[in-house]
Amino acid sequence: MQTLVAIFVRPTLPSILFSDIESLIKALGGSIQEREGSRVKLVLDGHEWRCHRPHPGKEAKRYQVEEARELLERAGVKP
Repeated sequence: MQTLVAIFVRPTLPSILFSDIESLIKALGGSIQEREGSRVKLVLDGHEWRCHRPHPGKEAKRYQVEEARELLERAGVKP
């Protein structure tokens, strides 16, 4: 679970692919719900994170990695 470790690295890394974050959520038993446009809702253990997929790039922005970290922490997931 390299992505999980990378999400918790401080200072926050700007080079994590957003698709890797989505794959991690799915691997942990969560779900991804498509919304309008580039919007998505990631759900893990009853906790939600609503965001936009980055575009045109594929890397998650630093604030998105931090929000993903917060989602994982709320769900009790740590590396």
